[in-house]
Amino acid sequence: MSKIAMIMKWDGISLEQYEEVRQIVKWEHDIPAGAIFHVATHDGSALRVVDVWESPEQFNRFVETRLMPGVMSTGITTQPQVEIYPAYAIFAPAFEGKLQTA
Repeated sequence: MSKIAMIMKWDGISLEQYEEVRQIVKWEHDIPAGAIFHVATHDGSALRVVDVWESPEQFNRFVETRLMPGVMSTGITTQPQVEIYPAYAIFAPAFEGKLQTA
């Protein structure tokens, strides 16, 4: 199966809530199978995330077994808007194996 791009908008989620989930799920230290690329940003009212995954199945497994249990443990009850598309091209030369935060 080809790689996928996941584009998410989660209204009402703050960067502080994102950080709380990030610390619980620890995807940067216990990297989920199939994860390739992750970028998070905030537009002032919503968290926005772009991910690249090896397959939709691997993304869904991560969401079901790790992400949503971590989200629910923080008390967040809303759901994000998620779009998944086949990835056409991936180019990220500066991020080769390095975790970087802005």
